[in-house]
Amino acid sequence: MSFLASIFKPLIYVSLPVFALKTFADSNPVARYYVRLGLYLSTLGVCSVWGVICSIGMGLTGRRFDVFYVVARSFYFLASRMIDIRLVVEGEEYLETRPSVLVGNHQSMVDILYLGRIFPRRASIMAKKELQWSPLLGQFMTFAGAVFVDRGNNARAVRSLTAAGEIMKERNSSLWLFPEGTRSMRPYPDMLPFKKGAFHTAIQAQVPIVPVVCENYWRLYRNGVFDSGTLKVKVLPPIPTTGLTTADVAALAVRVHDLMVETLREISVPPPPGSEPKPAELSVSASPLPTSVPVPAQTAPIPSEPEQVRTESRASTNTSENSITSSPVLTHSRMDGSEYGTETEEDDGMVLVGRPSR
Repeated sequence: MSFLASIFKPLIYVSLPVFALKTFADSNPVARYYVRLGLYLSTLGVCSVWGVICSIGMGLTGRRFDVFYVVARSFYFLASRMIDIRLVVEGEEYLETRPSVLVGNHQSMVDILYLGRIFPRRASIMAKKELQWSPLLGQFMTFAGAVFVDRGNNARAVRSLTAAGEIMKERNSSLWLFPEGTRSMRPYPDMLPFKKGAFHTAIQAQVPIVPVVCENYWRLYRNGVFDSGTLKVKVLPPIPTTGLTTADVAALAVRVHDLMVETLREISVPPPPGSEPKPAELSVSASPLPTSVPVPAQTAPIPSEPEQVRTESRASTNTSENSITSSPVLTHSRMDGSEYGTETEEDDGMVLVGRPSR
């Protein structure tokens, strides 16, 4: 009897607080938001510690390039049950393409959940060089084979991205990036214009690009809302870069962007009525313009209806909208005044953890 008590007593002590939290969360939406947010962030913390342990153990056994896979699956296993959000994946077989550059849309920190579900074996992430010296996190990422990029300026960033491609081919591994460069959560399915870093890396290494699209989840997660549900993730067929040169980087970025936006709208739940932006509020097309050709600031022609549709697929946030309007050739210059600090056009895509915007 004492043996059974020693087993069930700890379970009771743990289950009672969990049951109380669940009951409290179900009582009203505000409580549910903060309870689930707390559980989600706590799971991130637990898995960070688990990542350090895995990176050391698996590094010693010669499996360091599978560390992100193990930690990602562990996070999804725990977090999906904590917040009751599950993912259905289509085209998962394309994730086994190696070496390749994997690119995904970036809405919020909840993207880490879909990364946990789909992150493949022998894959790593790209991170800014400064993170390499962060306590615990830096050691975990180094042991796990993360590729660190110097983002100090465009020239150094390009050299780092080229080196990243060579490292990827040498390891026969894949590299994950968020080409938008920052979060783009909004009520309607759309994406920010892409930065060129991921495409520069893929072309330099002559490896395919594998686009990954997670449906718009505004209905489940935003400021003050954290609900349960099922999300769709669609992995698109690899896009080859064989024979392409650096002159094709901009065109490739636009092509992949438009393909991913089309897929995002296809798999997402229709947005609430009135949430879509008016054509007058949309930003200028993100297609890069040559810096050597001056563009008059007030002589841009009014787009025809088809061009408006194309422009809408590359709608930007208010910050990027204002920047592009004031300087048509800004896409080739250093981007200052970003919400997350100074960024370069060859910036890598990072997972930004924080509360959602309103």
